[in-house]
Amino acid sequence: MPQYQENAIVTRVEQFSAKNFRLTFDSPEIASRAKPGQFVMIRTGVGKDPLLRRPFSIHQTSSNGTIQIYFKAVGRGTNILAHVKKGEKISIFGPLGQGYKIREDSPAILIGGGLGIAPMLFLAKTICRLKSVCSKGMIILGGREKNELASLLDDFHEIGLTLYTATDDGSLGHHGNVVDVLHSIDLPANCTIYSCGPEPMLAGIAEISRQKGVFCQVSVESVMACGMGACLGCTKSRKDGSYAHVCLNGPVFNAEELKWNT
Repeated sequence: MPQYQENAIVTRVEQFSAKNFRLTFDSPEIASRAKPGQFVMIRTGVGKDPLLRRPFSIHQTSSNGTIQIYFKAVGRGTNILAHVKKGEKISIFGPLGQGYKIREDSPAILIGGGLGIAPMLFLAKTICRLKSVCSKGMIILGGREKNELASLLDDFHEIGLTLYTATDDGSLGHHGNVVDVLHSIDLPANCTIYSCGPEPMLAGIAEISRQKGVFCQVSVESVMACGMGACLGCTKSRKDGSYAHVCLNGPVFNAEELKWNT
């Protein structure tokens, strides 16, 4: 799949909490090619500070050529990005990586935890264009506290899938995490789990999927320097003893393919 480098104009800036932001960019080439689960590499500063681009999941795209990212300001690069203004130009490279493979004959269970929520909106909207997949599907979203989820819920409610929430502090939905919620619900027959989040969460979901005989795809979070397999910095162990590059072979994998540190 071709990649594009665009000087994308910031068309909207949204702040959902002290550290959680969503940016919309006019990026027609990337928007026209992107698939759910893929990511972009963004130059967050001017010149060589910071030197490296940062990876961001594609949160959603639009038919009028925009893409969105959802992120948390946690370091120098993301803190710079959190202060951009509408009208600024940002260098974006993508779309990159392997996205989710949607199984059209299988009810979809979407699970996002923390920043792993980011690609779930794009995926949910794509899946729900396929009525056979959407009819019995559900979404499970988790965060540390209500503020990390509440501002996104309207977007997910509009899709029409059954929606469950979980927070670590109990301020919204289940008091606990998304793995707890997955344990507690009856899954529809022949369903497929699509998930993204921190590795302990993904490991828990992978184990439940294995026990219940449910096919599961996971999007792995990883630090990346290039996004194209050149730096060899985003390797992930497979069960067969080999290694995968998250940026090239992923970020989406079959959960049974990976070795989990539990």
